[in-house]
Amino acid sequence: MRAVGIISLLLLHFGYLQNVFSANVSSRPAVVNVGAIFSFNSTIGRVAKIAIEEAVKDVNSNSSVLPGTKLVVQMQNSNCSGFLGMLGAMQLMEADIVAVIGPQSSLVARMVLNLANELQVPFLSFAATDPSLSSLQFPFFVRTTQSDLYQMTAIAEIVDYYSWKEVIAIYLEDDYGRNGVAALEHALAARRCKVSYKAGIPPGSAFSRGDIMDILVKVALLESRVIVLHVNPDSGFMVFSVAQYLGMMANGHVWLATDWLSSVLDSFSPLPFDKMDLLQGVLVLRAHTPDSDRKRNFLSRWNKLSGGSFGVNSYGLYAYDSVWLLAHALDSFFNRGGIISFSNDSRLINLEGSDLHLDALSIFDGGSLLLNSILQSDLVGLTGPIKFDADRSLVLPAYDIINVIGTGFRRIGYWSNYSGLSTVPPETLYSRPPNRSSANQNLYSVVWPGETVIKPRGWVFPNNGKQLKIGVPIRVSYKEFVSQVQGTNNFKGFCIDVFTAAVNLLPYAVPYQFIPYGDGKKNPSYTELVESIAAGDLDGAVGDIAITTSRTKIVDFTQPYAASGLVAVAPFKKLNTGAWAFLRPFSRLMWGVTAASFLVVGIVVWILEHRINDEFRGSPRQQLKTILLFSLSTMFFSHRENTVSTLGRLVLIIWLFVVLIINSSYTASLTSLLTVQRLSSPIKGIATLKASNEPIGYQVGSFAEHYLIEEIGIPSSRLVALGSPEAYATALQNGPKKGGVAAVVDEQPYVELFLSSQCKFRIVGQEFTKSGWGFAFPRDSPLAVDMSTAILTLSENGDLQRIHDKWLQKSVCTSDTAEIESDRLHLKSFWGLFLIIGVVCFCALVIYFIQIMRQYFRTAPTESLSNGEGSSRSKRLHRLLLLIDEKKDPSKREPKRRKTERSSSDSVLETSPKRRQATEVDILPHNSRM
Repeated sequence: MRAVGIISLLLLHFGYLQNVFSANVSSRPAVVNVGAIFSFNSTIGRVAKIAIEEAVKDVNSNSSVLPGTKLVVQMQNSNCSGFLGMLGAMQLMEADIVAVIGPQSSLVARMVLNLANELQVPFLSFAATDPSLSSLQFPFFVRTTQSDLYQMTAIAEIVDYYSWKEVIAIYLEDDYGRNGVAALEHALAARRCKVSYKAGIPPGSAFSRGDIMDILVKVALLESRVIVLHVNPDSGFMVFSVAQYLGMMANGHVWLATDWLSSVLDSFSPLPFDKMDLLQGVLVLRAHTPDSDRKRNFLSRWNKLSGGSFGVNSYGLYAYDSVWLLAHALDSFFNRGGIISFSNDSRLINLEGSDLHLDALSIFDGGSLLLNSILQSDLVGLTGPIKFDADRSLVLPAYDIINVIGTGFRRIGYWSNYSGLSTVPPETLYSRPPNRSSANQNLYSVVWPGETVIKPRGWVFPNNGKQLKIGVPIRVSYKEFVSQVQGTNNFKGFCIDVFTAAVNLLPYAVPYQFIPYGDGKKNPSYTELVESIAAGDLDGAVGDIAITTSRTKIVDFTQPYAASGLVAVAPFKKLNTGAWAFLRPFSRLMWGVTAASFLVVGIVVWILEHRINDEFRGSPRQQLKTILLFSLSTMFFSHRENTVSTLGRLVLIIWLFVVLIINSSYTASLTSLLTVQRLSSPIKGIATLKASNEPIGYQVGSFAEHYLIEEIGIPSSRLVALGSPEAYATALQNGPKKGGVAAVVDEQPYVELFLSSQCKFRIVGQEFTKSGWGFAFPRDSPLAVDMSTAILTLSENGDLQRIHDKWLQKSVCTSDTAEIESDRLHLKSFWGLFLIIGVVCFCALVIYFIQIMRQYFRTAPTESLSNGEGSSRSKRLHRLLLLIDEKKDPSKREPKRRKTERSSSDSVLETSPKRRQATEVDILPHNSRM
C-alpha cells in the first residue's frame, strides 16, 4: 500500500509539472518577428546576410531553444545611408518586431538608436564599432562585436612595442573614423606617444584619386613614417594605390590598417595580384575568434552556403552569434513570464493631418525585460564567450595581428586586453595571472614594406625644406666651450664640435641652423633656453647645458658628453714645516689619548707586578718614577723593568703591538709631511660653506644658484653672481673681509679651465653633485635617441677625448702636484687598537682583584679569631690595602721544581749591592716598609 501511495504522488507531481510546462509553452507565440538592418552589398553585409539566415535556420531546427516558436527575420538594406537606415528601421517598427540585428554602420546606428530608445526595441549591432556609441546615451543599444576602443588600444601598444613616438592617422571623415581616431589619440597619449597629423577622407563617393593624392603628398612631407589607416575598403585600396605611386610603400614606412582590411582579406582571399602587391608589409588587425569544433564545422559548410564566391570574416561570425544571443534571450524572456505586446504612443496618435502614418509605430511593452535578458546572457558562440561586463561590452576583447606577405598573410601574434601583446593565443593566457610587463610583450618577426625584416625607424626629417632651429647660448666667458664667430650666426667651441661630430655619425642628413640665444652682455639663463624648446620656439639646444631634474621634466636630453658636477674653489696657503712640524702627524685628540694610554698602561702593569716583582716596589717616590719611566720607555721598546706575572706580560705584549702601530703611522705621516708640499684652506667643502655665514660666488646663468638655494639651503643673500674667470680670481683674492667671497661654486669643466691658469686656488672637498652636459630636444624626440647613440660612438672610438683635448687641454700650474692639506691621523683611525688595549687592561685588573679578594676572604676569619673581636669597616679596608701592598712569598708562587734554580740565582744577586739591599728590604717586617 505504501508503494502504491508513493507512485500516486509521483504521478500527481508529474501531471502538475506537465500542466505548468504546457501552460508555459502555450504562452509563447508561434512566431517571433525580429528585424535586421545592414548593407547587403558591402564586404561585411554579403557575409552577414548569409550568416544571419543560416543562424535563423539553426535556431528554428534546435528544439532546445524557443520550443514551439519560430524565429522570423525581416531584413532591410540600409546601403550605408543614415536616411535609408532610418526609413528601414521605421518600416520594421511598423511590423511589430521585438528586436533588430544591426545596424552595421556606426553612422546608421546613431540615426536609428534614438528611435530604439523611444519604442524600447533592443538593437544588437554586430559591426557598429564606433566607441562613442555608449549605453548611457542609447540604453537599448547592445554591441555584439568589439568596440574600436580596444582596437585602437591594440594599435597603441604595437606602436609603443616598436618604440615609435608619433603616428599619422588617415581616416574616414564620419563618426566611425573621427571617433576611432579620437580613441587612438587617448590610447597613444597614455603611452607618451601621439598622433602628429590627421587626414580625413570624405565618406561615400565624394572623394577622387586626386583628393587622395593631395592628402598623401602632405603626409610624405611630414616627419613620421608610421601611418594608421582607418577607412573603408574602397577608400583604403585607393590610398594604398596612390601611396605605391608616390613611393610610400617602400623601405622605412610603416602601415597599420584596422580590421576593415582583414575583413576583405578573409572574404576575398586570395586577392588579385595587383591588389596584393599594394599591401606588402602592411600590419592588419582582425578580431580574434578562438578555434573550436563548432567554428570549424560552420567554416566547413560555408563554401556551400556562399556558393564559393567569398569567405567568412569575423563580422559574419558576430552576426551569426547575434542571432543565437537573441534566441537565447527570447527564450529567457518567455521563461520569465514575458509577453509580446505593443502599445501606441499617445504623442504619435495626436499628430493629425500627417501622411507619414507615424501612428503605426508602437512601443514594445516587454522591451526592458528582453534587454535585461540579453545583457544577462552567458553562452559560447562561434566567436567565443558571449557575455557582457558592466559597460555592456563583450568580455575578453582580443585581436589577431597579421602581416601581409606575398600572396597571403601571416599571423605574427595576438593582442588581448588581459595580457597585451603575445605570441600565445589569448585563451591560453586567461588561465594564468595577467602579466603586462615589457619582458612579456612579444611578437614574431615582421616583413616590413620594402621587403625588409629590419624594424623601420618610424620617422625621417621632413622633405619640405624646413631646417631645425637649434638654440646656442651666447657666452661672454669660458668661450672655449661655445662662442659665436664674430659677425655671423656660426659658432665654434668644444660643445659645437661634439654636436657636429655626432650629427655626422647619423645615418641620415639633419638640416639645422644655429639660433643665437642671449644678449651677448652676460651669460643667458640656460633654464629659459630649455623652456623655449618646451614652448616650441626652438627645435633643440646645443651648448654647455647641464642635465638637471627640473629640466628633464620638460625636454629630453641626449647621453651626457661631459661630466659637470658642482665643486667648490677656494684660496689656499702653503703649510710651513717650522719648528713644531713634528706635532702635525697626530691631531690633538690623538695626542691626548695616546699620552693617557701610556700612563694607564704603566699604572696597570704596576698594579699587576707590585706584589710579586721587586722592580716595582720601593718608596712611593721611587714607585711613581718607575711607573712613568716604564710607560714612556715602552715607546722605544727599551723598558728596563721585567714583568713576571702572566697578566702583566699579557698587557705588555698587547701594548707593545699598539705602540708598534702608532710609531709606524707617526713615522710615515711625518715623513710625508716633511717631504711633500702641503696646502691648507679654511674651507673643507660644501659642508663648511653651509655652516659659515660667508659669501659664496657662482657663475651667472649656471644652475648652481638654484641648487645652492633650493637643495643646500643657503640663503640667497649670501650668493654673489660672477660673470668671468677674472671676476672669480678677484673675488677669491679679496676674500669676505674685502668684499669678495670665501669660495666659488661652479661646474667642474669651468673650474678645471679656471684652475689651469690660476695657481692660487684649488678645489676643496669632493664633488657634491653628479651631473653632465647634454643636448636638449623636445619631449619624445627620436633625434635625442639617435644623437645619444652617436655620442656613445664618439666616446668609444676616442673622438670625444680628442675634441676635449683640442679645446680644453691647457698648460697647468707648476704647483699642480701640490696637494690640499691631507687629513691628519685622527683617533678614528686607531680607536680599535685603543679599545683592544683598554679591554685587556680592564680584564687583567678584574682578574687580579678577584684573586686579591679571594686571598682576603681566606685570611679574614683567621685574623678575626686571633684578635678575638670583629673588625670594623675601616679596619677591613686597612687590611685589604695592606694585602694589596704586601709582598707575596716567592715560595708560594713558584713550583717546587724551580726552587733549586731560584736558590742558585740568589748567589748571583748577593754579588750586587743594590740587589742585596732590595732583598734585605723585603725581609724586613711589613710595618717597617710602609
